[in-house]
Amino acid sequence: MPPTPGPAPGAGCPQGRPEEPRGRTRTLERVQELHDAPLAPLTTFRLGGPATRLITATTDDEVVAAVQEADATGTPLLVIGGGSNLVIADKGFDGTALHIATSGFTLDGSRLELAAGENWSAAVARTVEAGLAGVECLAGIPGSAGATPIQNVGAYGQEVAATITEVVAYDRRADAVVTIPNADCAFSYRHSRFKADPDRHVVLRVRFELEDAGGMSSPVRYAETARVLGVEVGDRVPAAIARRTVLGLRAGKGMVLDPEDHDTWSAGSFFTNPVLTQDAYAAFLARVAERLGPDTAPPAFPAGEGRIKTSAAWLIDKAGFPKGYGTGPARISSKHTLALTNRGEATTEDLLALAREVVAGVEEAFGVTLVNEPVTVGVSL
Repeated sequence: MPPTPGPAPGAGCPQGRPEEPRGRTRTLERVQELHDAPLAPLTTFRLGGPATRLITATTDDEVVAAVQEADATGTPLLVIGGGSNLVIADKGFDGTALHIATSGFTLDGSRLELAAGENWSAAVARTVEAGLAGVECLAGIPGSAGATPIQNVGAYGQEVAATITEVVAYDRRADAVVTIPNADCAFSYRHSRFKADPDRHVVLRVRFELEDAGGMSSPVRYAETARVLGVEVGDRVPAAIARRTVLGLRAGKGMVLDPEDHDTWSAGSFFTNPVLTQDAYAAFLARVAERLGPDTAPPAFPAGEGRIKTSAAWLIDKAGFPKGYGTGPARISSKHTLALTNRGEATTEDLLALAREVVAGVEEAFGVTLVNEPVTVGVSL
């Protein structure tokens, strides 16, 4: 959530089913609180300066109380989950950083409820152990469960929008805890209502409906996964094998966290895959032909409503930024073109300088503007 003063409590009304009466104000009692607290250790980039104040909340009530207090006092608020999608300024954050460390994994048949602070990758492993399908190809994605609906997390042919039934959140504008059904989450590619209006909701719990397919996976939708598994797209395999295969694919690209591997000191994919209109795609193809020759065919995937999605990784590589690019403390991953990494001594400004260089290079080469996937705090590209 970007760091802006919260809305006035009580303004507006909740969009979603109330979980409890509005106006109930909680108090911060035993919550862990630190001042001038480093934030870099809470991010997978291991970058960023300190927060004026850091609160660690372990219950939903503590989360809501911290948000209410910040909103009532006009204090800028930064919500941190697993920190896998954050780029924080070197100067840090002048306000309250709220680290959501709630826990809760409840499985009732094929219905799953996760507290926002639950480790996502561990939760995926538990669903597979229970013989359920629906999120097995989202294994190894770093971060917490509460972030998944915000970003509509997806990989290897799955995204959480397909299995989320409800999101329980604190509505800052209405000063109420509400339940928002899937249909009202406005999910799209790496997007949702929570990302579109980041100052409004703080996710508390996420509910899913998974599939009991007798221990088998959902139909395999991603060509690379199917190829490695030796099956056709649309086939099912044991869910445990699908998960293990995805973990292997991710590890090979530096996308599974490993403190000893600087290729994983990143936010995963730093840029989203561009989605172009038909006219923009035609102009893009002309630039590709001019630069790479008329027989070059860039990756292209239908993206609905006359739009076409292409590959950010392909664009970056063909614009002259291969794996391992860079000589400073921030470089492109040696395993995956889409990941920008901290080699151990980088600053946020080092990272942003590299990101800006890549964006400018792709724009100049192909006329396509890359958009960063991580949330920036106190900085921008």
